Amino acid sequence: MAAARPSWAGRNFVLLSAATVIAGLGNSGAMIATSFAVLDAGGSAADVGLVAAARTVPLILFLLIGGAVADRLPRHHVMVAANCVNFVSQGAFALVILSGTARLWEMVLLAALGGTGQAFFAPASEGMVLASVSGAQAGRAFAVFRIGVNGATIGGSALGGALVATVGPGWVLAVDSAAFAVAGALRAFLDVSGVPKRAASGGILDDLRDGWREVVSRPWLWAIVVQFSVVNAMMITVQSVYGPLVAKERLGGAGPWGLALAAFGAGTAAGALLMTRLTPRRILLTGTLGVFPVALPAAALAIPVPAGWLPPIMFCTGISIEVFAVTWMVALHQEIPEEKFSRVSSYDWLGSLAMVPVATSLAGPTQDLIGRPAALWSCAALIVLLTAAVLFIPDVRHLTRRPTTTPEAPAPPNSPPRPENPQHRTSNAPAQEPGTHQHNAGN
Repeated sequence: MAAARPSWAGRNFVLLSAATVIAGLGNSGAMIATSFAVLDAGGSAADVGLVAAARTVPLILFLLIGGAVADRLPRHHVMVAANCVNFVSQGAFALVILSGTARLWEMVLLAALGGTGQAFFAPASEGMVLASVSGAQAGRAFAVFRIGVNGATIGGSALGGALVATVGPGWVLAVDSAAFAVAGALRAFLDVSGVPKRAASGGILDDLRDGWREVVSRPWLWAIVVQFSVVNAMMITVQSVYGPLVAKERLGGAGPWGLALAAFGAGTAAGALLMTRLTPRRILLTGTLGVFPVALPAAALAIPVPAGWLPPIMFCTGISIEVFAVTWMVALHQEIPEEKFSRVSSYDWLGSLAMVPVATSLAGPTQDLIGRPAALWSCAALIVLLTAAVLFIPDVRHLTRRPTTTPEAPAPPNSPPRPENPQHRTSNAPAQEPGTHQHNAGN
């Protein structure tokens, strides 16, 4: 097995990738299952949005603390603890649904517990994945990692949609709980013996202030975070609220919608494969241009197009968002010091998700006020306008990929994660892969 993988794909990279794929299979099905569980319990569009918002609110509240904690404690310990929280929350969610007596407040509470686990997991995960390979191979490694993540999305969405339609959403949530348990067990075996201890800092608040300074000193960084505060909100609203409603009323239910989400996953896998071959020089310009097609699903559902048209539209959207995801992470890996990566990542996540609970909770009232087609066209328009606005930032257009100045030896197959050599980073960017940015580090 070791001989069949690239020299830079060490034991930790393999464990992280395997754990993420397993959790991703469960998560993709659970996304569909949660929406249909609310609807099957007699919930309305507003109730679906409320449960989606309940997961996101604690995610937003605890993200900054999670990023600071991940830069102070061993990141793999934070990841395992978060997986345990999600194992419990999804398991309890499954029991509530399978009992046949699910109440809205129970689903809201359990969704909030799951969001809390994600808040600590996400910043730790991004720092850990990129520390498991050498700096020279970061772009290729992250693209390969995303192929596994997106392959899990394909299988999980297709299987999840089919299982929701046949055995019900409760069993899909039970599978997701089991996937978290397996993923946490794999991450417990990560070898971090070679990681140097981080220097002690003045405290959590000092860490947060330091992370904030890193963000605001880079126009490309805060501009794209602001952009994705809207883009992510529109994407998640379409996928978690409007998509299931249109599917139930016009497209044939959970099965066709699961197929559409699987096609999106196939597109992201194709996009990640493409990015193992491409190394664009203007990394953020390339990535930002890839965001425009993200408006297509909202437009397609607004019409709405026939069910058979949705998979190819979602496939193309998946390719485009993956181009952005990889170039964005390459930019962060190139520009942000390793010891500050998780706290900067937490600000990235916070900004990218800040508007999600507002958008999902207002999705139902908005469609009642102006109609669902107008609400969906508004989602598409906001994505296009904000993406066009970001292109006016000079650093977004001009930030370039820098070659590694000193050759790095490939990481041995069983090497522990190591931070990139500081000489290959700068603490401030010259001119330059949610988040879902389609943040999918994979819980």
